[in-house]
Amino acid sequence: MARVLLYNFRNEARRKKVKALLFRLALPSREVEPEEQGYPLGTLLGEPGEMPGEAADEPFTEEMLVMHGLAPRQFHGLVDGLRQQGVIVPLKAVVTPHNIQWTSARLHRELRLEHAAMSGKNAAPVHAEPDAPKKENEGGEPHVDSI
Repeated sequence: MARVLLYNFRNEARRKKVKALLFRLALPSREVEPEEQGYPLGTLLGEPGEMPGEAADEPFTEEMLVMHGLAPRQFHGLVDGLRQQGVIVPLKAVVTPHNIQWTSARLHRELRLEHAAMSGKNAAPVHAEPDAPKKENEGGEPHVDSI
């Protein structure tokens, strides 16, 4: 089932624009609370068999948008609609079999690192969870499933 997770959309005008766009696209969404950032993505999405998580030690405050199960039309409608409305959300990701067991906090760390690498900026040092090895791509860089 298609679903979008929303994190830290505290600005009411931005939040309303995003929620209205999701409604027009018939995409259900869930606003994830800071204390839920330690939960696996699958748990937040209501996937069967996923385990409950723990409260995040240090919740992140940046906006993040996580998409799951979107058809291409829905995906492009959402991304294009956000752009047309001037709602720029640098941290966006698609849930995959590779990252569905990650916590929101881990996905956020990985996205920050990837965003910094792609923009040529240095991110604050962030370390991956020690018990979760990273998949490497052909260039030896960490692989993160994001957009």
